[in-house]
Amino acid sequence: FVRVLATLCDPAGRELRKTYANKKVDKIFFDGGAGVEPEKLTGIAEPEDFDAFWAKQKTKLAAVPLKPEMKKVESKIANCDVYEVAIPCPGPRPVTGYLVVPAGAADKSLPAKAFYQGYGVYKQVPPTWTDPKAITFHVNAHGFELNQNDRYYTDFAESIKSNGQQYAFDPKQNENPENAYFNGMALRVLRSLEFLKSLPQWNGKDLIAAGGSQGGLQTVWAAALDPDVTLAQPGIPWGCDYAGGTVGRQEAGWRIPYTRSLDYYDCINHAKRIKCPVEITRAGLGDYTCPPSGVAILYNNLKAPKKINYYQGSTHGFIPDKPQITVRSAQ
Repeated sequence: FVRVLATLCDPAGRELRKTYANKKVDKIFFDGGAGVEPEKLTGIAEPEDFDAFWAKQKTKLAAVPLKPEMKKVESKIANCDVYEVAIPCPGPRPVTGYLVVPAGAADKSLPAKAFYQGYGVYKQVPPTWTDPKAITFHVNAHGFELNQNDRYYTDFAESIKSNGQQYAFDPKQNENPENAYFNGMALRVLRSLEFLKSLPQWNGKDLIAAGGSQGGLQTVWAAALDPDVTLAQPGIPWGCDYAGGTVGRQEAGWRIPYTRSLDYYDCINHAKRIKCPVEITRAGLGDYTCPPSGVAILYNNLKAPKKINYYQGSTHGFIPDKPQITVRSAQ
């Protein structure tokens, strides 16, 4: 892949600026690129004990009983019940999040969807939208307590730092894959799916995982580690090809320092184990938080029906108006 960066300047070479309705001032730019034969991209060899490692993590999960606590809260969604949920899980914290169930749904009548969060620590609030024909679980990435004051979340963000590094970024913590911050997060993903499958309203057939960025990473874990997932929809997935820089690929500008333990959590290795259809809803050709080369390897490693949408001029957080979208798919 080649990255193309351009900014609009006046004849004197000064960058021109645009003022938005919210008073934000920004340069006028293009950030995109192109790939040549992306289907030939591959990652480094995965750990030999990859499957054994995850079998061990599932054994840890099975040792903790599934005993969810559900508290009904005020719903801002018509004809739906909303619950605060906490579910015991191995590791430092439980699964927490908000469950939305269409009111009066009959047993075994609805598909279930899990939505996973992007990077950061921010107060999670009850959802104000839903699919009226599905059970939806908005899963907290960290398992923190819900409905707390702002100070709680500020203090929580500090508490999960390691050696002064923001969560998941500490090379020392990441030396051992069982000590990595991602370990507890992945176990919470698996438990969240177990919880959805335990609900009486679930139809026993349709189980969907979705999310963007870090939520895309969790979505890939979900589909790889739980064979009951029937559709995965990761967008701008983070955590693809952590080792790319070691073989000369353009790296993310904001990236976790590579350690071999990260390969156990890398999307490109999990992709090989996914059996359900996967749609990568967006891959930005100017996204150097989640570089397009890594997302291409994720797509290449999928053996199930798959689709990827490459967005020209799209960065991690920006999509241009009427973007050029290149779609690749395979059955």
